[in-house]
Amino acid sequence: MTLAAADVTLPPGAAPIEVHVAELRQLFHSLDPTPFRERDLDPKAEEFIAEWAREIHGERPLALVVHVDHQAASPDESRVVREAIRDYFGHRAEETRRQLRLLFRLGRQSLAIGLAFLAACLVGGDLIETLLPDTRFAGIAREGLIIGGWVAMWRPIEIFLYDWWPIRANARLFDRLSAMPVRVVPSQPAEQARWRSHG
Repeated sequence: MTLAAADVTLPPGAAPIEVHVAELRQLFHSLDPTPFRERDLDPKAEEFIAEWAREIHGERPLALVVHVDHQAASPDESRVVREAIRDYFGHRAEETRRQLRLLFRLGRQSLAIGLAFLAACLVGGDLIETLLPDTRFAGIAREGLIIGGWVAMWRPIEIFLYDWWPIRANARLFDRLSAMPVRVVPSQPAEQARWRSHG
């Protein structure tokens, strides 16, 4: 059976992401010792697929089309490649959500430390102003402590305002990639693909 005959049909309206390899194994990390079914994608292939997917509207379904030069894969080989790619991006989604949970934990810890330090700075500033009333040093010390306290709040503010949403966006992207159908097809002689492995 040929590649085309063994392959899946892409859903209507799917945005195809096309890659071009000489052999299916070039999609995967060559130094990964795990079985083929469990291997990581080649880093350049993953980067290309993810970047292309980011350019496609989030509501539009994705599909991966793998053009292969010199290989007539069996239906089982094509199925293994499809499952390996889906599992890989599924694991990437899980890892990214784990990173997000760890980031929020760090944010909560940083917030608690920052608030405690800010409170200590405010109390210290008021104490200095009480002990040394009407002196320039007291005013400078108080302002310095207040600034230092707010500087300590910089890290939790950065986490909760800016750091978390790109990670969540990546998790959603990997969810989309793990759900996309994967089609393996033979290359045409004059075919030009968007990404080609040189491995």
